[in-house]
Formats: sequence, C-alpha cells, structure tokens
Amino acid sequence: MLQVGLSLPRSPGGAAAAFPGAEPAEDAGTGRGECAERGPPVLGSSPVTIVVTSEAEADTWDIDTSSCLGCGQFVDWDKMPEPQQPAQIPRDVLSGPRKELKRLAREGCWARSHAGRARLYPRLIQQVSCRLVTPDALVYRDVAGRLFGKPSVSSHPLPEFLEGCPVPTYCLSPHGVTALKKILICVGALFPDITHSPLLPALAALLLHYSEDEAQCFESVSRLLASNAPHAGYIDQSFLAHQASCMTFGDLANKHCPAAHRLIAGAAENVLEVYSEWLSWLFPGLPFAYAVRVLDVFLLEGQKVLYRIALALLKQFRLSVSPAGLQGSDIRAELQAFVRNIAEHVSADKLLERAFGIRLFSRKEIWLLQMANRKALMERGITVVQRRSSFHLAVDMQNFSSSTVTAQEMRLVWSWIPERFSLFPPLLLFSTSEDGCSLQRFYTCCEGYEPTVLLIKTTEGEVCGAFLSSDWSERKKSGATSGFFGTGECFVFTVRPEAERYEWVLIKKPELAKAVPRSRQRSPSPAPEARLGSSRDSRSSSPNLLAVPSPQRRGRLSPFLAIRHFLLPSKTASMFMSGSRDGIVIGGGGGQALSLDASLLWGRTEHCETFDNPPLCRENFQVQLLEVWGFQSA
Repeated sequence: MLQVGLSLPRSPGGAAAAFPGAEPAEDAGTGRGECAERGPPVLGSSPVTIVVTSEAEADTWDIDTSSCLGCGQFVDWDKMPEPQQPAQIPRDVLSGPRKELKRLAREGCWARSHAGRARLYPRLIQQVSCRLVTPDALVYRDVAGRLFGKPSVSSHPLPEFLEGCPVPTYCLSPHGVTALKKILICVGALFPDITHSPLLPALAALLLHYSEDEAQCFESVSRLLASNAPHAGYIDQSFLAHQASCMTFGDLANKHCPAAHRLIAGAAENVLEVYSEWLSWLFPGLPFAYAVRVLDVFLLEGQKVLYRIALALLKQFRLSVSPAGLQGSDIRAELQAFVRNIAEHVSADKLLERAFGIRLFSRKEIWLLQMANRKALMERGITVVQRRSSFHLAVDMQNFSSSTVTAQEMRLVWSWIPERFSLFPPLLLFSTSEDGCSLQRFYTCCEGYEPTVLLIKTTEGEVCGAFLSSDWSERKKSGATSGFFGTGECFVFTVRPEAERYEWVLIKKPELAKAVPRSRQRSPSPAPEARLGSSRDSRSSSPNLLAVPSPQRRGRLSPFLAIRHFLLPSKTASMFMSGSRDGIVIGGGGGQALSLDASLLWGRTEHCETFDNPPLCRENFQVQLLEVWGFQSA
C-alpha cells in the first residue's frame, strides 16, 4: 500500500490567489471566503505575485463571476503557460447549440483565458448526466474534515486503485499537490468499488488547476465517475474496463492507422502491450498545454475524444520515424519520448485538427466493440474486482506450425484481427492436406467456430486469405437463396509475395453510408453472384432476391459493425461471405474477392466493391493447400 504524507500549511492572510481576470474573494455568509484566508500560493518560501486585472481586460465570458472566485490558488504560476490573447466569445455560449460549443472547444477558444476555463469547466460538468446519489462538495467537506481533522500535518494512504498508476502534478504548487492527494483519498473512501483507474489522477490534477477549492474539484471528479450517459463513459474504474479500452484502441489503430500498426507489429514482440499504454501517451505523457486542450473537448465529448487524440499521435509518430530507425529499439519508450516532445513535431491546434479529421464510427458502435472486448477478457478470467492482470494476455506463436504460412507471417495476420480474438491461440480446424478436398467436410469442421481465418496457398506459391467474422452455419438461415452474411469486421488479405490487408470499404469511406433512407437501415442480405464449379448460371437469378437475416437472440449484444447499424448505399457494400453446396464466395459487387469451387481445388480472385481490393493473387488459381484456423478458448 502506498503511503503519503500530507502537509497542510497554513498560509498567511492577504489577497486571494486567483487567475488574472478573476475578482478577489469576498466574505461569504458568516465567515471570510477560503481564498481570502489562504492568500497567495506558496512555492517553497517564495510567494507568487498575483496580478489582478479587470474583468473586461481578461475575457468576454458572460458567466457569473462568482464561479471563479479563488481559482488558481493551487497553481505554481512560474510553471503555468501563458494563455493566448483573449478573443470575443459568444455571450450565450453555454445556452447555444452543443454543436457550436464543441466547435469552439476544438478550435481552442478555452485556451485564450485561464479564467474562462475556470468558469466554464464546472458548468460543463454540471451538465453531465450522473447517478441520482452522487457525492458533492458538501459531502467532501464533511469526509475531508473527518479524515484529516484540524492538525496541520496528517498521514493517510493513497487508495489501492492508484498502485502502479502515475500521479502527475503538472503546474500545481506544493499546496496544490497536497490538495490533490486529499481529493484522491476522499475519492477512494466514497467510491469503494473503484479497483483500477489510471486516468483519474491526471484528470483530478488538471481540474484542480481551475477549481476554486478542493470541494469543487472533488465534485467535478465525482460527477464524471458517476456518469450514466448511454455509451458515453468518462473514466474507467476497473482493470477489466481499462484493458477493454486498451483492446478497443488497438482495434481502432488497426483500422485507422494501418501504417503505424504495421510499424509497431514489426518492432514489438507484443502489440497489445504497446497499445495498453495508449492512455499514458495522453496523461501524463502530453505537456500541460496539450493535456488541457484535450481536457477541453473531453468534458464535452467523453472517451471517444481520447481515442481520437491517441490515434492522431500514432499517425504523427509514424510520420516522424523510419522503420529502419526502430530496429532493435524499445518501441514503447520511443512512443513515450515522442509524446513528451510533441511540441517539436506538431502544435496543439494541428494535433486536434488531425484528430477530428479521423472518421471514427459512432459512439454506440465503439461501445459495442468495447463490450465485446470486455466479454473476451472475462472469458480469459479477468474479473471486475481484479486490480491487475495476473497472467500474460498475448498469444505465444513460437510453437505455431502451419504448412501455409510461417510463424512470423501468422503473427502478422494475428496482429490484423480484432484484439478480443487475438487473446486466444490459433486452432487448426480444417486442412486439405489432412481432411481432403471436400466442401462438405470444410463446412462440418468449421461450423460452430466464430470467427475463422481462411488461408490459401496457390500452386504458384502465393498466399492469401480472409478473416471471416461469422459462423459458416449462418449460411443455412438463407435457405435456397444462399445469401451473404457476416459483419464489417471481415477482411481479405495477401501474405505472399507482399503482405497487405483490405477491409470493409465503409471503414475508409464512411461517407458512403450517409445518404440512404432510414427505411433501408435493416438491409437484408443479397443473393451472391456466380460461383465456380456451378452446373447452372446463377447470374441469371434475380439480383433483387434477398435473404432476410434472422432476428438477434434476446439478451445478446448486437455484433460490432453489423450491417443493420448502417444505412448502406447498395447491396454490394455488404457482401462479406456466402456458402452453398457449389462453393464459397468472399466479397462481392463487380467481382468476388475470393471464390472457391466445391472441390476446393480451383478459385478466382477479382476486385470487389465490398473490400475495394485488387486481385489477391493470379485471377484464376489452383489451390495447393487450404487451411482454416479458429480460436482456442481458454
């Protein structure tokens, strides 16, 4: 258990320590305000000179000035960066459209005035929907009074959930550091269910810079912890939730930063370990001026913002290093050093601009992915009350053996698949060398496994394949129509001669799904195109013949990237996988990414609209070996 000493110095009376632009504290009620009693913050033995300017000089916020009384008393002003020049900000900014408020935050309007942030932050946090019974400032004063009492020196342990978590102090004075520790101790006392929360200390420290007293900062943190907004959490509060967030970030990096992901997969033994540090890139990794800009938008938009910023950092990192320069180096240390020195590479404005230029999926869709990752971790034995991982989560490929790909090549393929599946070792389900060239045998061996990885080695030595998100038994639900099924997590890839992955076209072009009427949101599966080895010309069948997908089982989470979540522009945007007694097809629209006949000996590959891929090997190929790999449960 961590022990900390809390020194509670009594400052001499004098003028209130406040942000430039904030009025000095006045007597409140029957006693003097805390700021008036405390006076300027003390740094060692040297007081900090506080310059008080008129409200008109500081900014143009139309917010009650009493919300900023005393703000800045916890700050070491020698460390605090100077704000930008004040600018005119709409007087009705808080009552205006939320979209406009987001725009102002993203463009850095809050950065133009310390006093503006101090007034705005509490108001924004008061708008956060949270549980009915949430500890507030009055509760904090009561609990802090009982915990720390009247003596000037007291000693209490920091909460166990902070063990192993950095506690950044940014620009806080020694008095501010003491206040931060007190707040965290009270959070531990009033939120006993928290078992692991790496974000919490940094968030509390940043908010304390702009809080009028400890109680206000505590109430702000408390409301963020108690948020109950659907699909819009703020702070992970268990190792299970945090690790699921890390896996979710890994999935997003895999999709939105393919070049950086390839760089990391080539330089790191364990990609998941690298992505498990994504949050520390932001807090405490980023300098204060950058971190507080992230906080500006985080308070309005929640955790999705953090994913965006971290993805933008990852993209910038890839632009700033060469793969050759990373050979033999510690990629994790390189990333942390890059973030610490981010000002040498990109400004805060440009970083946020790039972050919001990334076309992420909806907040609900990301939440579904996070819940799927959480479920996979629970299957590996991670519990809600577990404080840290007690075993290695990554898959060891050293004992992997395949006649189609090498262990190194399979490691690359494994780095492409969703994080929740890469937790489990590969399991060979079907091989033409062992099970024969039989489509029926293929179905028998693969049914009951979801997802699967299909690997094909041609007689020319080329290797390609597909990650298929759904159980092959789904084909039976389409009846005689042989409809397409699967989700947007499906992708096709090449391994030899060059390694490349081609994902669902909507991942890179989400705008394609915007202009379709809502009446088509539940798009049924289209009939497949012609298959090799078929005794009849299936192209003559009606292209409008549809197979309606079966409804979800009650109580089951909707799959991540299910086609019914999107307004698709055409049937060809969702032709993921299809199977019949005549063969299998993967990808469709203008061609088929992969198609195999019933003998599993002959195939064809073309450009298709679903994955926007080139031919994966020679267009007409002969199969030398075909393997299907599943995932071995714990």
